Amino acid sequence: MGYKVAVVGATGNVGREMLNILAEREFPVDEIAALASRRSLGTECSFGDRTLKTQDLEQFDFTGWDIALFAIGSDATREYAPRAARAGCVVIDNSSLYRYDPDVPLIVPEVNADAVMGYAKKNIIANPNCSTAQMVVALKPLHDRARIKRVVVSTYQSVSGSGKEAMDELWNQTKGMYVPGQEVAPSVYPKQIAFNVIPQIDVFLDSGETKEEWKMVAETKKIMDSAIKVTATCVRVPVFVGHSEAINIEFEDFLDEDEARDILREAPGVMVIDKREPGGYITPVECVGDYATFVSRIRQDSTIENGLNLWVVSDNLRKGAALNAVQIAEVLGQRALKKG
Repeated sequence: MGYKVAVVGATGNVGREMLNILAEREFPVDEIAALASRRSLGTECSFGDRTLKTQDLEQFDFTGWDIALFAIGSDATREYAPRAARAGCVVIDNSSLYRYDPDVPLIVPEVNADAVMGYAKKNIIANPNCSTAQMVVALKPLHDRARIKRVVVSTYQSVSGSGKEAMDELWNQTKGMYVPGQEVAPSVYPKQIAFNVIPQIDVFLDSGETKEEWKMVAETKKIMDSAIKVTATCVRVPVFVGHSEAINIEFEDFLDEDEARDILREAPGVMVIDKREPGGYITPVECVGDYATFVSRIRQDSTIENGLNLWVVSDNLRKGAALNAVQIAEVLGQRALKKG
């Protein structure tokens, strides 16, 4: 016996990936609904070898449905997620709306799967920010061994994290660079993204950090350990899909780079590609479509007593969003709903 699953926001980048991954991983689905706003009513979406037509989210009755994977913005989630939860459908939400709610678990299955049972308080589970998800997958096995004191991370985040319009903006600006008179002014981003990098993701806070940077700090503490100190600089780069991160870690205990490499090779969800030769590392282009969080450039940091540096890359539409949501649904099924 399988589950009745609704994918909310099925026409967006993440919603379509959710449908793909549910099919790829053969999640036990008895019935599936692709939901979207009224303006997308009837749009076709692929689910394995089936074609689904989107239904109107506003009119949908969640009664009798087991799981809803939400991939819409916080404003719409604020309206529809409680409605689904009240109807008895467990919401797995990809927006930032519930991530910092103490009554809503924030889950990365490789890191804190046991916390999933907290869903019962509100019938809602939060999916973390894309940049946080891949980082904590790499950090958790090292933290278990040597206890992390402090993390300094710089991100190189692809435009798909901002949605389809941002991907179109990069594409059109790139083409416009080669055609006189067809230059495309920034609209999604505050500055040109083609052939450029932008050291701002989300809005600025009074502290001077951006909200994306704040998210990485708050979410790492909630998912892993509130004692870990985190500082982040988040940068948007002209890459379509795949987030990269340069991570500096300070531990309480010494951890040799060779031992760290061995630990990460055995860690769930991690793939180590680390050869000290030209090309002996992973880049965003190579991670697209893959489930793994890739770790390269593992090396000692000689400037602090117990330090390591890592290069971490992952498909942000997968591990950073859709894959993590489906993995949460899998854990939920195994530990709580137990139908499949």
